[in-house]
Amino acid sequence: MAEPGLLQIALLTLVALVAGVIDAIAGGGGLLTVPAILWAGLPPHLALGTNKGQSVFGSFAALARFTRGGLVDGRRARITFPLGLAGSLGGAALVLVTPPSALRPIVVALLAFAAVFVGLRRGPPPRLEDAAPPRSAAAIAGAIALAVGAYDGFFGPGTGTFLIVAFVALLGDGLSRASASAKVVNFASNLAAVALFASRGVVLWRIALPMAAAQLGGGWVGAHLAIRRGDALIRRVVVAVALVLAAKLAWDMRNP
Repeated sequence: MAEPGLLQIALLTLVALVAGVIDAIAGGGGLLTVPAILWAGLPPHLALGTNKGQSVFGSFAALARFTRGGLVDGRRARITFPLGLAGSLGGAALVLVTPPSALRPIVVALLAFAAVFVGLRRGPPPRLEDAAPPRSAAAIAGAIALAVGAYDGFFGPGTGTFLIVAFVALLGDGLSRASASAKVVNFASNLAAVALFASRGVVLWRIALPMAAAQLGGGWVGAHLAIRRGDALIRRVVVAVALVLAAKLAWDMRNP
């Protein structure tokens, strides 16, 4: 395998910056980075490993910015972070016994539902001090983290979008708070995946590290925009990402 040259790495770094912004707002950054890394000539296993090696930095930066903005619920995070980590490791193990392609039709339908759900949702979110969480909120948040974390370890596309929709639909979060909660789980699942891929030597750090630096910047900027522009921006980006991901997966099924 011929490794990418400096020009290709520079282009990949630019893609990572844009992907970091999008991923921080609505998830779906891998829609840009994975095809770009494959275009650079890496085989699929190295592309997936390298993608996780750089994307974990974007999810960390976004999480840090959301935390600074006061949108991360610390009590919830103490539950969702370890369960997202465990779910991702479990999902990665499932890849060994089940072909991920079997999930594609289900994921396409879920992404289409996510776009409709978020697109039609209107009205301001409840203020945190007025929205008493249900007694089962911790259990629901933990179940979301475990299930979607497992999905991320197993298959991946749309993880951030599914997390946002789940926190909105099942816990009544506003989109901004849901996006912040999603980053807690997303960072955990990315961390687990990076540990797994790195232990197997399938992260090409010569490419991952420059992209990671761009992801740090992009993740911070995306989270900042989500905080400043609020639910209206997140709604538009989530709907766009969900529809594009659904279309891509549907195309992949027709053109394997």
